[in-house]
Amino acid sequence: MSGVARATASAWLLAGGRTLCLEPWAIMGVLNATPDSFSDGGVHLDPLRAAEAGLAMVEEGAAILDVGGESTRPGAARVPVEEQIRRVVPVIRAIRRASRVPISVDTTLSAVARAALDEGADAVNDVAAGAEDPALLPLVASRGAGIVLMHRLAPPPEDAYSDRHARPPAYGDVAREVAAWLLERAALAEGAGVEPPSIVLDPGLGFGKDVRQNFELLARVGEVVALGRPVLVGASRKSFLGAAAAEPDPTRRDVASVVAAVAAWSAGARILRTHEVRGLRQGLAVAAAILAAGRLEDA
Repeated sequence: MSGVARATASAWLLAGGRTLCLEPWAIMGVLNATPDSFSDGGVHLDPLRAAEAGLAMVEEGAAILDVGGESTRPGAARVPVEEQIRRVVPVIRAIRRASRVPISVDTTLSAVARAALDEGADAVNDVAAGAEDPALLPLVASRGAGIVLMHRLAPPPEDAYSDRHARPPAYGDVAREVAAWLLERAALAEGAGVEPPSIVLDPGLGFGKDVRQNFELLARVGEVVALGRPVLVGASRKSFLGAAAAEPDPTRRDVASVVAAVAAWSAGARILRTHEVRGLRQGLAVAAAILAAGRLEDA
């Protein structure tokens, strides 16, 4: 690790004019209020326990919590708007009663996003990048909220785990095509009135990519960073890591997840999404200490 790329933006603009500092990093803790997420399904169904788990993540180093009410694992069934709201709103409400920690809601639907923002959420993490619900980007703009725009080829019911694709998803150049698509979605978000500092890009590791394509995209995430927006990377516990580490159990992939996140951070990604905050914070801190020591040696 000879150096770390500088990110092109040091803060993310959220609802209410709040900003999330992205230097040296911002860890996003995953809080899935779902029964069927691939690694933590059923763990956070009780709102008060979910809020306690989220606040524990903050104590461990999370700068923002990502609350979702619909699994986006490959093959997952869609969850109706009313059920998503029933799952996420009590969790957000309970967290907000206890803390001002920034909260993003993981949804593709404007009605769910609206309910979450009404309860004090600060941003929307949209794995469809505004393509599934045309009302979502205008809503984000009207609320001044933050938005994560993620790349994917198809919705979860039509996707497959990275190590189970019958044939590789069709890309000529995966990193170049993902970056171009995200740039287009960011322009559409701005056209809908979203402020540029509110936009974060996510290359969508694990979504519509096979194992090799995920690793190529991770190795070239600097090309997404070069677009000039803050970049979020969510590799945590995903199947392409399990394929490389020979670990079939998602809950036992946290070490692999830290390695992937540190690599993304070194390339300039600044928001790292994770199921296990403490280990990632320690990994990033050690990587930063090594780099700092190297700079002293060179001085």
